Amino acid sequence: MPTELPRQLGLWSAIAVVIGTTIGSGIFRSPAGIAAKLPGPFPLISVWVIGGIFALCGALTLAEVAGALPRTGGYFVFIREGWGRLPAFLYGWTELVIIRAAALGGISLTFAEYLLRALGYDPGLAPYDTYAHWVAAVALGAMASVNIVGLKWGALVQNVTTLAKYGGLMLIVILALSLGLPKTGGHFTPATPPGSFSVSAFGLALVSVLWAYDGWGDLTKVGGEVADPRRTMPRAIIIGTLAIILIYVLANVAYLSVLSVDEIKGARLVAADVAERLVGPVGVTLVSITVLLSTFGSVNGSLLTGPRIFFAMADEGLFFRQVAKVHPTFKTPYVAISLAASIGIGFVLLRSFEQLADIFVTASLVFYILSVGAIFKLRRRPDWNPSMRVPLYPLPPLLFCGATLFLLVNALMDPTQRWGTVAVLGVIALGIPVYFATVGRNSRR
Repeated sequence: MPTELPRQLGLWSAIAVVIGTTIGSGIFRSPAGIAAKLPGPFPLISVWVIGGIFALCGALTLAEVAGALPRTGGYFVFIREGWGRLPAFLYGWTELVIIRAAALGGISLTFAEYLLRALGYDPGLAPYDTYAHWVAAVALGAMASVNIVGLKWGALVQNVTTLAKYGGLMLIVILALSLGLPKTGGHFTPATPPGSFSVSAFGLALVSVLWAYDGWGDLTKVGGEVADPRRTMPRAIIIGTLAIILIYVLANVAYLSVLSVDEIKGARLVAADVAERLVGPVGVTLVSITVLLSTFGSVNGSLLTGPRIFFAMADEGLFFRQVAKVHPTFKTPYVAISLAASIGIGFVLLRSFEQLADIFVTASLVFYILSVGAIFKLRRRPDWNPSMRVPLYPLPPLLFCGATLFLLVNALMDPTQRWGTVAVLGVIALGIPVYFATVGRNSRR
């Protein structure tokens, strides 16, 4: 049974994976919820800047680790090498039952809602709110098929949609600053009105921002398919992350150039509202196309990267061996892709966007800490020979892990998030008896 995946991704395709898997639904859906928690221009912009700094700290750390361990599976490999097989299994377990399905569901649902709006239907009203879930399910199935047919096809879709979505966002920024800002003068004062900032609210808003930034490490999951990985992986992760931070901060400045904070709070599809204010119905069409390409590309990127975790687990004997099968013609992990898409379809038919986003971020926080924190153990290995080293070490990984731990504790302390967080942590913990009842009994050392 073949389990080798060929190295086909070059530098620009790798950068496209980083940007394409990150820029999805978050920048188009999260600003409304963030503005509700931080109803002031300065807190609203600063949470995106600080989220970007945290993401960059994590990206710099993983750039070192990924350059030294360029293997299929990414975080799964880093956690296994740093902390052992049980924590690695728990990551794969959580990816299977929560993280990947919630990510695919949330992004594809945003794609479906913008598609319905582009066709003239309101996805917030019946029966179109139900139709959106079915459209999202069909989109997931279609993109799974593209990725099964071949990595090159998935990479091509990723490259095209990444250029389109980044260019579309930049066009919104240019229009807002050139047309909107001269008319409105912007909505940047008062910078911090009374009641616009609290530590707890900032922490909850930062969770939403990290949902939007998530994806900067997804390239590592296809590390076994990147050409010249010791050079390509670190460069692609760092360049891609910096490009994302730039466009996210500019996009929020653009939103505030056209809409007030109160208007952003009520703008479920904020980019479309900004474009409509600037150039009328043509703007809505423009933004709808941008978001469709963005979310479509992000679904593709998630299916390009996420299933490789299940493939790596199976190849290591930590999951059903059949999941490690490589298609004899297309040379792709087709069983793993089909599995991820099937569970994602189940989630999108049963959950709302907000539920999916909260589930995804909460479950991811634990494994962000383990993945980035693995560098502290890996650097002690006498054979550790990365192609680059984290600048200012150990500050970036310490800052990232500390901030991520704060977000997790903040979610547990907040009464509106507490029980949902406990439920997610309970599902993660459930993986422990599953491990010892299955693969853990015959664990390979």
